[in-house]
Amino acid sequence: MSKVPGGLWKSLIAVQVYGANTGVGKTVASTLLAKHFLQRQAGWNVHYIKPVSTGPDDDADEKYLRRYGPRHASVLFQFKKPVSPHIAAREEQFIPSDQHVIQRLVAKLNADAHGAKNRASWAFTIVETAGGVLSPGPSGTPQADIFRPIRLPAVLVGDHRLGGIATTISAAESLTIRGYDIDAVICFDDGQGLGNAEYLKGYFNTQGISTFVLPWIPNLRGSSMEEEYQVMSDYYENRVRQDVMQSLAVQLKARHGQRCEEMDTMADRTSKAIWHPFTQHKSISSPDDILVFDSAYGDYFQVKHTPKSVATDKENTEASLLHPAFDGSASWWTQGLGHGNPKLSLAAAYSAGRYGHIMFAGATHAPALTLAERLLGGMNNLRLSKVFYTDNGSTATEVGVKMALRAACKRYDWDGSREDVDVIGLKGSYHGDTIGAMDASEPCVYNKKVDWYRGRGYWFDYPTVKMKDGMWVVRPPPGMEEEFGPTQKFGKLDDIFDTDSRGFSPRHEAYIRSVLDKLVVEQGRKFGALIMEPIILGAGGMIFVDPLFQRTLVEVVRTYPFFTTTPPSADPKPKSIDWTGVPVIFDEVFTGLYRLGRFSAASLLGVHPDISCHAKLLTGGLLPLSTTLASESIFDAFWGDEKADALLHGHSYTAHPIGCHVANTALQEMERLSTGSTWRTYQASWVTERSATSESTSFAIQPRPLDQTWSMWTRDTVLRLSHDHCVSGVIALGSVLAITLKDKSGTGGYTSNAAAGLRDALLNDEKGPGGSVHSRVLGNVIYLMASMSSKPQDLRSVEVRLMSKLKDISGARKKT
Repeated sequence: MSKVPGGLWKSLIAVQVYGANTGVGKTVASTLLAKHFLQRQAGWNVHYIKPVSTGPDDDADEKYLRRYGPRHASVLFQFKKPVSPHIAAREEQFIPSDQHVIQRLVAKLNADAHGAKNRASWAFTIVETAGGVLSPGPSGTPQADIFRPIRLPAVLVGDHRLGGIATTISAAESLTIRGYDIDAVICFDDGQGLGNAEYLKGYFNTQGISTFVLPWIPNLRGSSMEEEYQVMSDYYENRVRQDVMQSLAVQLKARHGQRCEEMDTMADRTSKAIWHPFTQHKSISSPDDILVFDSAYGDYFQVKHTPKSVATDKENTEASLLHPAFDGSASWWTQGLGHGNPKLSLAAAYSAGRYGHIMFAGATHAPALTLAERLLGGMNNLRLSKVFYTDNGSTATEVGVKMALRAACKRYDWDGSREDVDVIGLKGSYHGDTIGAMDASEPCVYNKKVDWYRGRGYWFDYPTVKMKDGMWVVRPPPGMEEEFGPTQKFGKLDDIFDTDSRGFSPRHEAYIRSVLDKLVVEQGRKFGALIMEPIILGAGGMIFVDPLFQRTLVEVVRTYPFFTTTPPSADPKPKSIDWTGVPVIFDEVFTGLYRLGRFSAASLLGVHPDISCHAKLLTGGLLPLSTTLASESIFDAFWGDEKADALLHGHSYTAHPIGCHVANTALQEMERLSTGSTWRTYQASWVTERSATSESTSFAIQPRPLDQTWSMWTRDTVLRLSHDHCVSGVIALGSVLAITLKDKSGTGGYTSNAAAGLRDALLNDEKGPGGSVHSRVLGNVIYLMASMSSKPQDLRSVEVRLMSKLKDISGARKKT
C-alpha cells in the first residue's frame, strides 16, 4: 500500500487540501490559492488534482477550477452518484484499490514536476480531497490513511458553522496523529457572529500553525450562470483576499524550502552531533554514507534520494527527493504491524491522554494487568504465572538471569556474592548489551572489548539447520560427527521439528552429560541457569539450531544433579511445574510473538521454560517495552521478610501504560492476522513441501494446523536461493529469511564482507519495481524480515529484486 515515493520535489510544491467537514469551502479555497499563484507568482505552472470525486460531470470540481483558475485541472476517479465515494464506487461496480488511487496520484504529481523542469520554472499543485479528513475513499479506507504514504503537507479548511470549532480541531488532531504536517489552516468567516475563525486562529497559533481568515463565500442561491460567474470572479479578484493568499503562499513556499533544506543538511549535521549504535564511525567516509529518513509507512521507509552521479542528478530533478525503501530488517526486528499504523497511533494517543506516566511499584493499571494476562494465556505454559516489566530486550534477559541465579542459589544454598555461579548457553548466542546480559554470552565482536565483560558461562556447540540444493540439512559442527552423528537431510522442515518421530537422541544426551560431568564434577563449577534463544539465534548470525538438540539440552539440565548432596532448602514435595536441575530461560526477544509463525517459539520445541523474555514485536514497533515471565517457583525465591530479598530491579518507565496499551492493541491485531486469509496465502506456498514427499496429489489451500511450519517467503524463492552457487545455505521460517553467502577468502562470521555487496546493491537500486530494499547483514549473512502485516505482493517484489541482484553477483563471481 505504501510502495510510492514521498511527496517532496525540488521543482514542485504540492499541498493537500483537507476539509474539517463537507461543505466548508475546500474548492473555493483551492481556487483562491490556484488563482493567486497564476496571477501573482511569476513563472509558476499551477495544477489542480481531485483524486476522487462523486456527482454528475457537470458539477465536477475540476471544471469549476478551470472556469476560475488553472487550465490544468483533473479528476483521477469520477463516480456519478453524489454520495460518499465508497458507496458511489460500489454502485458502479468499480472499486479502485487504495494502491491504485495513490499510484495514479503520484504519477500525476511526477508529471507536474517533470513539466516544471522542462519549462525551467516551478510548479504548484493542489490536491483536494473529498468530504472530511476521515471521509472514506472508494475502498472504504479513510482518505487520510489512503494518502498517508506520500505525506503531502496539509492545508486544512476549517468549519465555519455551529459546532465547527470542535470538528476543525478534531480534524487537525486526526491529521496530526497520522504524522501529517499541517502547513496552514484556512477559516472562512460567514459573519454570523459564531467566532469560529477568531477562536481557531488563537487555538492553532498555540500549536505553531498559521491560520488565514477569509470572508465568507457569496450567497449564489437563485443566480444565473452569468451572474454567478460575475460575482465569483469579483470575489476571487478581491485585493483583500489576494493579500491573504499572498501571505499563505509565502508560508507554503517557506515551509517547502525548510523541508528541502532539512533533507539536504541532516546527514552533515548528524555526522557532527550523533554517535550511532553498532557503528564504527571510522568506516563512514562522508555524510553521504548516512541514510536520511523523512518518514515511514507500512513496510517502507521514505529515504532521501541520493544520486550517484552528476548525470543522474540532472536526469532526476523532476523526481521526488524521497524514494521508498522496503524495511528489510523490520526496523531492527521491532516492526510488527507496519510503520505509522493508525490503530497503534490512536492507542498511544488514548493511553497518553488517559494516563501519562504512572509509577508502578505497588500499584496497577488496566493496560499492564490486561497485557500480563494476555501474555500468560498466549504462552500456553502452565509453568509461567508472573510477569515482570522492563523497557527493552537486554534488560528483560538481565532480569531473567537475576531471577534464575537467585532461585538456584537459594535452593542449593550457594552464596553468589562470594562464589562464581555461571550460566549454560549456546555458542553464537547474544542476549543484550547491558553488562549482565553480555556476561551470559560467549566472547564475540559485541562484548570482547567491553572492559567489564567477564563471560560467566559455558556455551555448547550444536548441529545447525539450513536448506541447500533443495534439501533441509542438519549438520553437526566441523569435527564433531562422533558427538552428534553424521549430516542428515530432510525433504520437509516439519520433519526436523517432529522431534518425537526423530526419536530420542542418545548421542546428544551423552555429549551434554559428559560436558556437564567435566564442568560440575571434575572442575567443581556451579551453574544457575540455562539461557538460550529457541530455534534461531538472532544477533549471533541468524543461526538455526537443530530443535532436537535444544529440546534434549533442556531435558538434560532439568534432570542433571548440579549439586553433590540434596540441600536442606530443597522442597521435599515439588510440583510438576516447579523448576528442577537449573531454571531454564528462553530468550524470545527476537523469536517470540509470531516472529516464527507462532505466539511463542517455545511451542516449536515442545518444551517450556521457567522464565521467558519478550520485547521487539511486543508493541508492534512503536514503543520500547519488555517483559520477563516467570514461574511461581521462581517468584517464591524472592519471597522473604527483608526488602533485600525482593527483586530490586526497576525503571522509571516500568510498565508504562502507553506502552502496555499499545502492546495490547498490537497483540490483538497480530492474533487477528494469524488466522486471516493473508497468512493462509503464505502458508499455501509451503503446502507443496509437504505434498512433494507424500502420496497425496491434493493441493487444496487449507488453513495449516499449528503444528506445521511455514514462511512468509515463498518456497520457490527459498529453493532457488538454496541452489545458487554463491549461497552456502538459506533458512526461512515465519517472517525470517536468512541467506549465508560463501566467502571466497574462507572467512565467515562478522569479519566477512561477503554479504555487504548484496546489501548495497539492494539499497542503491531505486528504479526497480517496489523501490529499494533496506537490509542488514551479519558478516556473511544477509537477512530479510517481513512484518506481520506485510502483503504478499510486496514480499514477492522484494524476492524478485533479491534474486536479480544475487544473479548479478553470482555472474560476476563466475567471471573472476
